[in-house]
Amino acid sequence: MAHYKGAASEAGRAMHLMKKREKAQQEIEFRKKKIEEDLKISNIENKFAAHYDAVEQQLKSSTIGLVTLDEMKAKQENIVKERERKLAQKQLEKEREQQRQLEAKQAEKNRQKKQIQALSFDLNETEGDDDEEENIQDTESSEDENNTVPIKKLRKNPDVDTSFLPERERKLA
Repeated sequence: MAHYKGAASEAGRAMHLMKKREKAQQEIEFRKKKIEEDLKISNIENKFAAHYDAVEQQLKSSTIGLVTLDEMKAKQENIVKERERKLAQKQLEKEREQQRQLEAKQAEKNRQKKQIQALSFDLNETEGDDDEEENIQDTESSEDENNTVPIKKLRKNPDVDTSFLPERERKLA
């Protein structure tokens, strides 16, 4: 390409226009290639391929010899009903599969919740004070009745190592 030989102030504008033209040329070439690919026919066999509807094909294969119009319509209705039943069955299978996937996700969430609950502290500690008092009163009354060991609602996991935490006794002293 020829270089612009004019005023220096116009050189920037000329360069900008040249870049704009180049981008437009590239875009036009890209569009041409895309259109050619879309219109391109890969095989001559594709031009002459017969496209039968599944119902028509099944009807033709099941019909033998001369039949009356009523018989033909009855067969066609039966085939259409059979096809609709198969499509409904496929749809039902898809829905069942989606339901199974949903249940699997729910089971995974439940498993994760159980893992979280296995942590040393309960996530619902705000409710705990009132519940603990009620549990203590309930266990005292049940001890009197059954003379069994009360089942306490545990808030902390005793298996967790807490040796690195400051002790309460140090805080109180």
